[in-house]
Amino acid sequence: MAWGFALLAGALITVQAGANSQLKQSLGTPMPALLVNYVFGFGAVLAYALATRVSWPALVKATGAPWWAWLGGLAGAVYGVAAILLASRLGAATLMALVVTSQLFCSVLLDHFGWVGFEVHPAGWGRVAGCVFMAAGFALIARF
Repeated sequence: MAWGFALLAGALITVQAGANSQLKQSLGTPMPALLVNYVFGFGAVLAYALATRVSWPALVKATGAPWWAWLGGLAGAVYGVAAILLASRLGAATLMALVVTSQLFCSVLLDHFGWVGFEVHPAGWGRVAGCVFMAAGFALIARF
């Protein structure tokens, strides 16, 4: 079930890039389109939290989080800006190939060094080969 949900989320990221790009074209500028994206996303998360009666932690727990734990929203915003600016120029396949390739390279580094809270998973030859094959896949997609 976890793999299926991850596959669905990955597919929806591609749909999101196309939808946001179309909204950018309709509105004539990228930032209002991106703001609409995040307002709808926030609304969906809020509705889910209210429907499932999610309890909020005490403020002391939030202040105990490491500084880098707060960067997730900023990282999502950077992705959103990049996707909305590049989707129509690069096309869905090239954009997503770049995004997924960089995600894989970054995740192997994060796992290898145990950064940002991940457990250490050494970057052995199989993972390095996977990165090389992913880069080759990107090159093929971008070329053709």
